[in-house]
Amino acid sequence: MKRVLFLFTALFLILIVSVPAQVHSEELIIYSARNEHLIEPLFTKYENETGVRIRFITDKAGPLIQRLKAESKRSSADILITVDAGNLWYAAGQGLLKSVNSSFLNERIPSHLRDPEGRWFGLSVRARTIVYSTDRVDPGELSTYEALGDPKWRKRLLLRTSKKVYNQSLVAMLIAQNGVEKTESIVRSWVENLAVAPFSNDTKVMEAILANQGDVGIVNTYYFGRLLRDNPELPLALFWPDQDGAGVHINVSGAGVVATSGKTDLAVGFLEWLASPDAQKVFAQANMEYPASPGVDVHPIVRSWGTFKPSTMNLAQAGELQTEAIKLMDRAGYR
Repeated sequence: MKRVLFLFTALFLILIVSVPAQVHSEELIIYSARNEHLIEPLFTKYENETGVRIRFITDKAGPLIQRLKAESKRSSADILITVDAGNLWYAAGQGLLKSVNSSFLNERIPSHLRDPEGRWFGLSVRARTIVYSTDRVDPGELSTYEALGDPKWRKRLLLRTSKKVYNQSLVAMLIAQNGVEKTESIVRSWVENLAVAPFSNDTKVMEAILANQGDVGIVNTYYFGRLLRDNPELPLALFWPDQDGAGVHINVSGAGVVATSGKTDLAVGFLEWLASPDAQKVFAQANMEYPASPGVDVHPIVRSWGTFKPSTMNLAQAGELQTEAIKLMDRAGYR
């Protein structure tokens, strides 16, 4: 009798351990490469408005994508939120995001800010533009990304490392615009004009300009916004290049529905909510970015920079040409 009772107890314990915990049907699990302090207020707002519970994990884009690959069909994730179209394109290309057809998303998100196959959608926009010292540079001297290779900028140009996806996407889009040969010539001219070795991030680029190590650089607008918020008298300014050509290079923070999610309708509903005017305002202003949906108000600091003509090339090319961009930068000596 004791032996039967022991076997029954052991079998019961095995079943408890082996059966996965039930997930509430009105719950979404989100993997987010967007910082927790930027995204959690939106999750809380959505929970309060809809009653749908949000559980989330934050990490850098690379580890999250590798986690989804490792989990495969066993993943409980429903949505991936990450930065840079190159990362979104890679996740989609690895079969980690499913194609969805939402007339609302297609209407609210311009076509160049979303995957042509509906696997990801841009939700906020950042411009990668020129920053310069207002003490040492006349903005009339500036014009295009290519012109930063002119001899007048010799030992005056500062850049972030080529190892970061933001510059890889910038060069990929320059390839899409100009072809490999011309883009390689542009990047080589940048390298020749570097004042010092590339920095690990955009903030250090601007700090170096402030320290007189160089006069001009290329940064994402929200990094500039953060510095300006802390120091309104910052002797730096933004310049919008290529206004007579293709326009300013832009990129996105965006999201897609995980391919293995069993809650597609619920997940798409959340993405549609993120594309609504109220959520777009919160999503973009939290990091001083631009809303992906037209007509939504921006942060007052962002508004102070004025308007610009953005590139309207589809950002999927930032991923499609990223490998070529990395090879090109290596050949050009851009480290």
